[in-house]
Amino acid sequence: MSRLQQTEGLTDVQEEILKTVRAFVEAEILPVATELEHQDEYPTQIVEGLKELGLFGLMIPEEYGGLGESLLTYALCVEEIARGWMSVSGIINTHFIVAYMLLQHGTDEQKQKYLPRMATGDVRGAFSMSEPGCGSDVSAIKTKAVKDGESYTINGQKMWLTNGGSSNLVAVLVKTDEGQDSVYKNMTTFLVEKEPGFGEVDQGLTVPGKIEKMGYKGVDTTELIFDGYRIDAAQILGGVPGKGFYQMMDGVEVGRVNVAARGCGVARRAFELGISYAQQRETFGKKIAEHQAVLFRLADMAVKVEAAHELMVKAARKKDAGSRNDFEAGVAKYLASEYCSQVVEDSFRIHGGYGFSKEYEIERLYREAPMLLIGEGTADIQRMIIGRRLLEDYKL
Repeated sequence: MSRLQQTEGLTDVQEEILKTVRAFVEAEILPVATELEHQDEYPTQIVEGLKELGLFGLMIPEEYGGLGESLLTYALCVEEIARGWMSVSGIINTHFIVAYMLLQHGTDEQKQKYLPRMATGDVRGAFSMSEPGCGSDVSAIKTKAVKDGESYTINGQKMWLTNGGSSNLVAVLVKTDEGQDSVYKNMTTFLVEKEPGFGEVDQGLTVPGKIEKMGYKGVDTTELIFDGYRIDAAQILGGVPGKGFYQMMDGVEVGRVNVAARGCGVARRAFELGISYAQQRETFGKKIAEHQAVLFRLADMAVKVEAAHELMVKAARKKDAGSRNDFEAGVAKYLASEYCSQVVEDSFRIHGGYGFSKEYEIERLYREAPMLLIGEGTADIQRMIIGRRLLEDYKL
């Protein structure tokens, strides 16, 4: 057991869950991750294993058939899973954002309808906010829902849906004309049910196919196109239009803790690969780990792995305490993703020419790490959030 990324104050139940997940990663994910990633193959068998472990219901309360665990427990599990293969952690991330939003904002009927089946993994969630032309500017979304009696008609195009093909429930943010003076109060989240797969998955609803990516493979990332799609008003999250932006931002805070945890997991794996290789490779008559330049690099990597983990744990505990954690989640996501990129780069350098070979695992991590710099808000967005909160706290 590494001395890195230890978490103080965990319960016996949390320790046992993490031990189980760690064993699953070692036995079921690490041996096949690189092969599946190179083939861009969806990890069906791994997902079935996660369902058997109950991880799709990890944060869903026991009354709905879940394990009722905390965000901290979830984040630590994500850290372990991302250490094995980051794409697998992405499969459960958007699922839990949707489950969390249902718990916090859904009607009783919506909770009863979806959460028990989400806990078993039979209903799998996806989260849709971005569009081709808006990026970080959520206010610029153009997909629009127009009310027509007791239903709405949606037209538009959404982008960057993780689990877009494999999911069967998508939380979608769209514009609705509620006559409010703020663009943010004229947005609504709809719970869109669909068939898993690609092509026309429902009348007026199309998932064109997987977006080809340089990394983060295996998990499906897609567009979602609405063309005269009709949906009942009962599918509005919480039952009241105009609250979608605030519901989404609440969910994004959970997502940012997840991305921070992913960064921690990938960074630890990169460190493990680097320190292992450094003790095997010899140059100038000794192991390269004995060269001061490499030893210092390993020390810097370990410090970054440890620092990112501590900030991620702090952000998760703040949310678990019932407080808003936009500052803490922003700090954790920003630092963990930046440090992850740096640690992977350092491990790549330690591997030398072999790091460029697909035979070595570090090649996969080198292509995966950049996604964390973008996902759930870019580094600059995190700095904007952090800076605004600091100005509030230190206002003259």
